[in-house]
Amino acid sequence: MKLLFDECVPRKVKFLFADGGHECETVRDAGFSGKENGELLALAEEHFDVLVTITRTFDISRI
Repeated sequence: MKLLFDECVPRKVKFLFADGGHECETVRDAGFSGKENGELLALAEEHFDVLVTITRTFDISRI
């Protein structure tokens, strides 16, 4: 599976998935640094199976 890791994801996470046999790149590796969300999603959809991102404002109580 080809994974793209957003800029907010710690770089070390990429290596955990790569060790599991996945093809992994960060947004920086892919040359997508600084792209806005819509543009980044479109690029990711063309070239990757999964975009991994995180948010600091996640509120588990809303689930």
